[in-house]
Amino acid sequence: MIDGEMRCVLAESTRLGYAADSLTGLSVGDALGAQYFTVGPKVDDLLAGIVPPPVWEWTDDTEMACSIAWMLADSGRVDQDELAAAFADRCEPHRGYGVGAFVILHNIRLGMPWREAAAGVFDGQGSMGNGAAMRVAPLGAYFPDDLLRAAREARLSAEVTHAHPEGVAGAVAVAVAASAAVAGRLAGERPKAGPFLDTVIEATPAGQVRKGLVRARTMLHLSVAEVAYELGNGALVLAQDTVPFTLWVAARCLADYPRAIRECVQAGGDIDTTAAIAGGVVAAYSGVDGIPAPWLASREPLPDWLQL
Repeated sequence: MIDGEMRCVLAESTRLGYAADSLTGLSVGDALGAQYFTVGPKVDDLLAGIVPPPVWEWTDDTEMACSIAWMLADSGRVDQDELAAAFADRCEPHRGYGVGAFVILHNIRLGMPWREAAAGVFDGQGSMGNGAAMRVAPLGAYFPDDLLRAAREARLSAEVTHAHPEGVAGAVAVAVAASAAVAGRLAGERPKAGPFLDTVIEATPAGQVRKGLVRARTMLHLSVAEVAYELGNGALVLAQDTVPFTLWVAARCLADYPRAIRECVQAGGDIDTTAAIAGGVVAAYSGVDGIPAPWLASREPLPDWLQL
């Protein structure tokens, strides 16, 4: 059950430390996962412990996550107007932004209100893509003492680009997962996979994302290939096609960052995003020490404008 708070008081520097750990896990997963969209790196090599040579460039997943971390460091909460402006101003198209995201951010940059820009894509339905989920784990890690606050702030962070309820639900689920991961870390006890997913399910709004998480809860004994086939691996680039699988991975691999990333790569699909989501949640629990040092050294440095 979610009671909304823990019995502890966290310093701001401690919160930012957890967010930074999550961002590091997200960015390494993103950058390593992106290598498998190119000719050369093979999944079998990664399973054998062989990774591509550096430097691993990160994608839009990390760029947008950095803006969320920047906002947390600046004000400790989501200001939707400021976040929308930050996303738009820092958007580098070569980072792999989807067409819908690029159109939204371009319109915001031209002066269109973010609500209008977010609602105007996909025939007025808004985006149900996985973009709001891919960037949000550090925000959840910042609020380990208040799962409900993590969910509320995640909703605010999602709405600036994702007007569709499924896109918002994906962000809420990932943020709550990261919050619960740090809560387990604070308690000194790794959350068991089933109850971990129960916590996420309880906080996730009704819809396809939540239904996928409920299905994932019953599949903890199955293989990566079976679960990716049933739940999706992000190939459709939708929240409901991405979040249930990534949180299934995180729930089972919460103390094993390399295994989490390997499972995302093994599943195929939108690998940089699945690895970013799972990596951000798992690193929220394991900390930076759980990430192989050579992997971290191979990742492209984060932007100079981000100071945590």
